[in-house]
Amino acid sequence: MQKFSKRNDIIFSQHFTNPNCVSGMSNAAVKLLQDLSNPSRRDLVYLCIGTDRATGDCLGPLVGNKLSTLLPSAHVYGTLEQPLHALNLESTLQSIDRNYAYPLLIAIDAGLGQADRVGFLTIRKGSLSPGLALNKKLPPVGDIHIIGTVNVSGFCEHLILQNTRLFIVYKMAEILARALFLAHHRYTISLREQSFSKTISAEPH
Repeated sequence: MQKFSKRNDIIFSQHFTNPNCVSGMSNAAVKLLQDLSNPSRRDLVYLCIGTDRATGDCLGPLVGNKLSTLLPSAHVYGTLEQPLHALNLESTLQSIDRNYAYPLLIAIDAGLGQADRVGFLTIRKGSLSPGLALNKKLPPVGDIHIIGTVNVSGFCEHLILQNTRLFIVYKMAEILARALFLAHHRYTISLREQSFSKTISAEPH
């Protein structure tokens, strides 16, 4: 769980009800993935952080569930059944380090922010700090991170999370999963085209 800050490193930010949100987020994500993978191919690993014990904090697990269905062969950590949270985050990161040579980590988490930011999905390059809104000290994660601002920040944020509307969180997860599904496929296709071009150029003429 994050607190939204108006930093200048935003790659993309748009309200989930905007009809261009899926395409805009997909375009921004695939461009960032390609930039971070050049020149080496990197396995995409999705870290969908949160828990279903608080409505406002289940954005990550909802996205994880949807991605697991849309992209059954993708590397997805964090679902409603097996959430990725404060108690298992460090051990999960250690497992990823052991199992992937050079992964590209995409961290997804819910956030709290100002009233005019509620409903926004925001992509930034670099890591996020899970649990920040609840004053938890956890390791920063992600080469890319995506925050969905689900409610306003303020006093007693545990209660705010528990009183967040599930409808908003669910719809945000739906939009985000669709955007990542498109970005994932476009990224995969671009790698195949890149590999094919290298093969052709390496052949003797």
